[in-house]
This record gives sequence, structure tokens and C-alpha cells, in this order.
Amino acid sequence: MQVLPGGTATFLLLFGLLLGAFAVRSALRLNGVLRLIRHGEHAEGRCADRRTVDRGPGAERSYVTEYVFAFRTRDGREVEFTDHAPGPFGFAVGTPVRVSYDPSDPAKHATVAGPGAWGPVVMPAVFAVVLGVFAAGLLLGFAGMRGWI
Repeated sequence: MQVLPGGTATFLLLFGLLLGAFAVRSALRLNGVLRLIRHGEHAEGRCADRRTVDRGPGAERSYVTEYVFAFRTRDGREVEFTDHAPGPFGFAVGTPVRVSYDPSDPAKHATVAGPGAWGPVVMPAVFAVVLGVFAAGLLLGFAGMRGWI
């Protein structure tokens, strides 16, 4: 019994496109972080809080550690934000960090990526490359099954 019309070829196409979408999403995240590092405003900040968040029942890892960072913009606004994967060992509360942010919306577009915290750069890069390679392989397999290559 075939679940998908076209069988394996359709599966390769759909799964390749899904992985490709996640690779593009990771690449866009990486681009945003790199743009903030290069062209954003920089400020001294600190790790304001380290909290454990319950992801709910059924999750493989039901708890995840979330880091909240705080900084003051040039115009004096106090901003708090969370960042993805700040580093392999995390930060202690009160640790000073360098924050790169977009002055037009610092609460939404800020990162601690940079010296001492390359996690927000490394993780999206790894996901983009690995998922991109798998997606390309699946799509090449699809093209091969269709006789296009």
C-alpha cells in the first residue's frame, strides 16, 4: 500500500523541501546575527537571569535553560531579551556581555554573539550546513529517481 502518490520519489521531494526550508530559516537567522555584529550598535550588558523553562510533557528534554540579558541603549532605555544558545557552558547571573542590537527595535533584534559567546553564530551555521547537505542529497535522490540526472 502506497501512502503517498509516487511513493519514494514523493517522499524524497517532500522531506528534501522540508529540510531545505529549515536550512534556509537557519541561514536567515545566521545572517541576522552577523548583520547585528557588523552594523548594529554595541553596548555593555549583563546576564540578568538564568531560568529553567518547562517545555511540557512528552518533550525529550522537558526542561531547558533560558538566559535573559539586559542592557541600556544609547538613549537610556533598559532592554531585556533572550538569546539562542549563548555558549557551551552558559553564563552566570551578573556576567558582563557585549550586546549588539538594532537601535530601531532593540528588544526584538539583539544578540550577545561575539567574543566569549559564539553560540548564536555557530548553532545556526551548523544547522544551515547540515540540513542543507541533507536536503540537497534528498533532492538529488528525487531527481535521480525521476531520471533527470
